Amino acid sequence: MLTAAVIARKRDGEALTADEWRDLVADVARGAVPDYQVAALLMAVVFRGLTPDELDALTDAMCASGSRLSFGPGTPPRVDKHSTGGIGDKTSLILAPLVASCGLAVPMISGRGLGHTGGTLDKLEAIPGFRTALTLDEARAQVERIGCVMLGQTADIAPADRHLYALRDATGTVESIPLIAASIMSKKLAEDLQGLVLDVKAGSGAFLPDPERGLMLARTMIALGAARGCPTVARITAMDRPLGHACGNALETEEALLALRGEWPDDLRDVTLCLGAEMLMAGGAADTEAQALDRLADALVSGAAADRCRDLIAAQGGNPAVVDDPAGLPQAAETDVWAAPREGIVTAVEPRTIGQGIIALGGGRRRMEDTVDPAVGFVITAKPGQRVERGEPLATIHARDAAGLAVGRQALDAAITIGDEPPLEILPLLGVRVTLEGTVEDGRGR
Repeated sequence: MLTAAVIARKRDGEALTADEWRDLVADVARGAVPDYQVAALLMAVVFRGLTPDELDALTDAMCASGSRLSFGPGTPPRVDKHSTGGIGDKTSLILAPLVASCGLAVPMISGRGLGHTGGTLDKLEAIPGFRTALTLDEARAQVERIGCVMLGQTADIAPADRHLYALRDATGTVESIPLIAASIMSKKLAEDLQGLVLDVKAGSGAFLPDPERGLMLARTMIALGAARGCPTVARITAMDRPLGHACGNALETEEALLALRGEWPDDLRDVTLCLGAEMLMAGGAADTEAQALDRLADALVSGAAADRCRDLIAAQGGNPAVVDDPAGLPQAAETDVWAAPREGIVTAVEPRTIGQGIIALGGGRRRMEDTVDPAVGFVITAKPGQRVERGEPLATIHARDAAGLAVGRQALDAAITIGDEPPLEILPLLGVRVTLEGTVEDGRGR
């Protein structure tokens, strides 16, 4: 169906019809369109955008390209959370079992690393034996049994988006508001949700660094959800520095598991609990943010959240012992410390450079078919605005070999800068709250 004439029309700024988008997506899902033609169309969308009608048609067609999860009347209210992607962003690994332990159901469909950012599926698969390729029947039964599931797109779930997602990563067509919105919402709308919480990243490490474009993306997805019976709220959060300390698949998984035991960096804690509170309110498990935060704290302190994580890992074929001993996760063969080259104030910890460094270490993909090394990455304690002494350890490199350590040092040399004056601007960790009605400042600062 996808001819050069259709690609040329989109290239020239014309709108394709709903029927054309439906037929195109169906053909992509069944493998009837060459990748080079799909890539050309994606690039045309990046430059020309989509009209509102086109975006509606593309989202609906992608969602309809596969089957949907459906649940009986006895299932608890279903909520999910999705992040637009960043470095060190492992909140999904914490939130699924944490929110489920508070009485809601969390059917979480996630993706792999995209561009310079990591992916939830790659982090989960760092757990030995963990299986993310579940059928819809398996996912449904698991949610009904333990309250949560974390799976990837299979042949059943938004198969067209699964292919488009991989092509966008490999063809430089990631940073497009309509493509991001359609991709995220087509997966989430297939989950039979009562509420959705979006974590939209802003700053130099986000796909859309400009906070105004992040806000536009949030509003676009909120409107898509509302029009399809899925109330959606978004939080704008900072990605002008990595979130937490760990950056890299197994390292981030370890930090998430430790978080379920109450051992986590302050910034990771604040973002995770903010999003968790939104999820509880969206699912009717709390009326106010304060009430929601109390419930989340109780689940962490009592051990209920960690217990639910063990259940989740065991249900999907992994070794639940990693919750208590993360040493069972893949370990890098070589490690080395990166120390401050001078005294002063950390002016930047550039997340995009860190993400590119992880890819160079082998922890991400340059091509669709690349295999990811889960063990490599960085643990970075430096934060913008922090005063440091010369020789003070600020990061640890985890690499395959000595050559990898050199690559890691080069990445950190470029990413972490130290000066005499504080940085001119550090984005608030928790920015505005966005709903269909408008935006509200968070007020909690950094």
